[in-house]
Amino acid sequence: MDGQHDEQHDGAGDRDEPVTSPAPRRSVGRPGPVRRTGVILAVLAVALAGAVLGVLAGGRVDTDIGPFRATLTLAPASAGGTTVDVPPLGALLLDSHDGPTHLTVRLGALDQGRTEALIDDPASISRASQSAVEDVRSGVMRLGLRTLASAVLVTLILAGLAFRDVRRTAWAGGLALLVTAGSLGTAAATLRPQAIEEPRYEGLLVNAPAIVGDARRIANDYTKYAEQLQRIVGNVSQLYTTVSALPVFEPAPGTTRVLHISDLHLNPTAWQLIRTVVEQFDIDVVIDTGDITDWGSEPEASFVGSIGLLKKPYVFIRGNHDSGRTGAAVARQPNAIVLNNSTTTVAGLTIAGIGDPRFTPDKNTSPAGSGLTQQVADQVIGAGEQLATTVRRSPRPVNIALVHDPASAGPLAGTCPLVLAGHTHARQISKLPQAPGQQPTTLMVEGSTGGAGLRGLEGEKPTPLSMSVLYFDQQKMLQAYDDITVGGTGQAQVNLERHVVDGPTAGPSPSVTPTPTR
Repeated sequence: MDGQHDEQHDGAGDRDEPVTSPAPRRSVGRPGPVRRTGVILAVLAVALAGAVLGVLAGGRVDTDIGPFRATLTLAPASAGGTTVDVPPLGALLLDSHDGPTHLTVRLGALDQGRTEALIDDPASISRASQSAVEDVRSGVMRLGLRTLASAVLVTLILAGLAFRDVRRTAWAGGLALLVTAGSLGTAAATLRPQAIEEPRYEGLLVNAPAIVGDARRIANDYTKYAEQLQRIVGNVSQLYTTVSALPVFEPAPGTTRVLHISDLHLNPTAWQLIRTVVEQFDIDVVIDTGDITDWGSEPEASFVGSIGLLKKPYVFIRGNHDSGRTGAAVARQPNAIVLNNSTTTVAGLTIAGIGDPRFTPDKNTSPAGSGLTQQVADQVIGAGEQLATTVRRSPRPVNIALVHDPASAGPLAGTCPLVLAGHTHARQISKLPQAPGQQPTTLMVEGSTGGAGLRGLEGEKPTPLSMSVLYFDQQKMLQAYDDITVGGTGQAQVNLERHVVDGPTAGPSPSVTPTPTR
């Protein structure tokens, strides 16, 4: 058995059997063509993904452009171009460059410090316009460098997590740098500065050409206007000396001086003039009958920061260009009082006021097409009726009532001796219809203290800057007033007219039809 077993075993071992050779082993570090292609595609995909994510994450800087705070943002895009976003008014679209990057410039709030510097030095307006170009260039350069750094950093992090290989991570970072730099270089090489002269508009800014007319002509006019105002403001400091020499009226020691302003419409020059008059005429209280802004937007709200510099009580009612946000911004000023169908007592004067019931910042409602309907007329006159009820219920006799549109004044006849208004950009004084047994009521409408803003430059001659100083005796009755008019004739001049009130002011009764919004 054993021998047979051994024999069979030996026989089996002597058979020739095919032997399979082991497959040749690929050397480590030398991938085949297919795998090499896959690795390249993977590196490229990670590099592109990292570049896009990096641009989205880090392609943003905050910078100053003139007096504005602005945010510059880069984003991947196929068509290029630039969007200048002016919330909430809309946007300007510029065909500024080609390439896979889109620039967005979002204008934010006015920087209060820089704005005050412009107000204090009218000559700095031209310097600010010149430096704005350099501000944009500097901001774009910082944005480009930040975008490059962010794209490379994000790609390195992403590649490190995906490959866990130093060489492939480095390749991905290098590709991201190349792609991002190439995109920014394409945008720079195809830059078209003239595109700013041919913008397309979105939102409310669709009406911008109609609002401001020929922008270049207005810019040229404003340069001349600003130069004139610089000389004018210097002359205003001599007004008080001139007034003191007038023999007609000499304010008594107990006289209360009120400065009535209205319709500033974002004109920064107005603040310099207001401050000068407040100081030289020793004003006790400033009354503003509305339209301090043009659109009532959040960026405009910072314009009201100059109220605090006056260091005098500032009584304000909203105009049809002032939003609730504008009123809130004014109310935050330490010396401001915002009236909305309410009363206050300042410097011994009891003042009642109500804001305009309309909010019509766009020019679809004015002046060419007033959009006046019976509903609007009822709103405007109704505001006067509401305030008249408040005045009658006041525990103290009201000395002055404030409305924005003179059409709201009609229901106030007989409730108080004086009503102040604005809105029309034209100075007017008249007597409200007097019912038997009621006290006479005078309506004083102020012109535009801001020269109607940019709109005031659309005509051949700028709209003058107007304000009035009102003098009240110890019984808080109006005794005299000075009408101050600055510019408006293309010449550097200041006009002052003194009026002494002998009794109820005579004049035609105003119409109760609401005035087209301005």
